[in-house]
Amino acid sequence: MHTDGHDLRHHGDAEVRDDGSELVDLAVNVRADTPPRWLRERVAASLTGLAAYPDGRAARAAVAARHGLPVERVLLTAGAAEAFVLLARALKVRQPLVVHPQFTEPEAALRDAGHSVDRLILREEDGFRLDPAAVPEDADLVVIGNPTNPTSVLHPAEAIAQLARAGRTLVVDEAFMDAVPGEREALADRTDVPGLVVLRSLTKTWGLAGLRIGYVLAAPDTIAELERAQPLWPVSTPALAAAEACMGTRALAEAAHAAHGIATDRAHLVAGLEEFASDGVRVVGSAEGSFVLVRLPRAAAVRDRLRTLGFAVRRGDTFPGLDAEWLRLAVRDRVTVNRFLQALDQALALTRR
Repeated sequence: MHTDGHDLRHHGDAEVRDDGSELVDLAVNVRADTPPRWLRERVAASLTGLAAYPDGRAARAAVAARHGLPVERVLLTAGAAEAFVLLARALKVRQPLVVHPQFTEPEAALRDAGHSVDRLILREEDGFRLDPAAVPEDADLVVIGNPTNPTSVLHPAEAIAQLARAGRTLVVDEAFMDAVPGEREALADRTDVPGLVVLRSLTKTWGLAGLRIGYVLAAPDTIAELERAQPLWPVSTPALAAAEACMGTRALAEAAHAAHGIATDRAHLVAGLEEFASDGVRVVGSAEGSFVLVRLPRAAAVRDRLRTLGFAVRRGDTFPGLDAEWLRLAVRDRVTVNRFLQALDQALALTRR
């Protein structure tokens, strides 16, 4: 889907399909070396129950307990992407607005459902930070990511909460929140914000993109509306097993530990990128997610050179508000980052000629 020159249906996995399958992947924001063995074993054990229809009650209760919410405020989905489709199809909205640059699937789903979508484009000169006053009062559905993909900006929870209005649905995509140490600025556990809908994904931290599992947290009447729009048995038995496992004490401790590791590795990546400032490389400041957004001259040519040197990175021009000078880089371990920085040095040198 192309709107205003932006391919809303282009995602990072396109960079590592086919001829990119052998590249070192800095294009997809899934944590490397996942899922862990204990999680693979839990999923594998569920296969003995495939003859029965999926029963999501235990997984739903586990999600509710993890967030301190009643089960009526939880809906399990086939990844966060399904949740965007359900919101677009099930909710009766007149004037939806998407805060960009951000994950493009919410807007694509809204347009597919026949909605005319407004955009609020956050500006580079403002650090891609939200000004709640910039959201028009007549927007009755507002979508924002936190931390935002691809900018990696973590907006203050209270700034987002200021967007709540009577008659407005406020959708906050927290797919990367568990990569933030302490989940600072999370709204997932809040029940005091009217119209709040929070989306979570288990894809990123646990490496479950192929399994498709996520969930929605919202008021019971909103959950009921979305559930009516779902097909029967939308989440598979293995995905339900994964969801329940990822809500356990061991998993939450491991995710918290991983978040601190991501922060350390991200600082190393940012410091390395800043060494290329004389080449025009600029990193969006205060990155808080498992990825960073970088602006550099001749980014498309640099991306192509990086592919020949064995690295896949995410083009940025498919995000509304960005152009061909932007790249998104997933955070990886220090050894991989060092190899990437060497490749980037070569790619920049080759494109300067």
